[in-house]
Amino acid sequence: MTTTLITGANRSLGLETARRLVEAGHTVFAGMRDPSGGDDARALGAHVVRLDVTDQDSIDGAMAEIPELDVLVNNAGVLGRSFGVDDLDAAAMADVLDTNVTGIVRVTQAALPLLRRSAAPVIVNVASGVGFTRWLTTPGHDEYPVPSIPYAASKAAVIALTVQYAKNLPTFRVNASDPGYTATEFNGFGGHQTITEGTDATVALATIGTDGPTGEFHDRRGRIEY
Repeated sequence: MTTTLITGANRSLGLETARRLVEAGHTVFAGMRDPSGGDDARALGAHVVRLDVTDQDSIDGAMAEIPELDVLVNNAGVLGRSFGVDDLDAAAMADVLDTNVTGIVRVTQAALPLLRRSAAPVIVNVASGVGFTRWLTTPGHDEYPVPSIPYAASKAAVIALTVQYAKNLPTFRVNASDPGYTATEFNGFGGHQTITEGTDATVALATIGTDGPTGEFHDRRGRIEY
């Protein structure tokens, strides 16, 4: 049995990832800041644990509740409150980086002792095409019109830290996923992909074997060339 922890699993992409991995036979621990909002995850058969990626004590407490771990899906993320230059300040930048980047590091470092006991450890970091500079600068891509600086910078960092973790953990499979422009609360449900389509890459990367890719960035169509 594969045991999986998903952060930010109370709704949207995290909840759908939990649903699909439970369906695939995983024992899923659904991490969320407020477990009282975890009824949907419980109904799917997931085990709800309190986990706030900005709170080390909650992370350590969640790890203490998980007896073993094979797959870590770092899904939790925030859009932030700055959407251009005029409303940007250092605090707005720091808030997004603390959740989207440092949060991944906090959870991953805490999870490493459990993952190292697994015969096939996997880490999936949910990034975004908004963090991929080639798409940010290519007219016609969904990412091109996005003006937000903190969110784009944070997701670029997620892609880079994924590559570096993969280099440092050669026996792991460590990859980043791009959900694509998916209809979620993040964008007022304006995306053109369904929530299921938005989890295709994450689910595919969470279910790879020891011969699977590592250090790569994938969307639902497969590998994105850097």
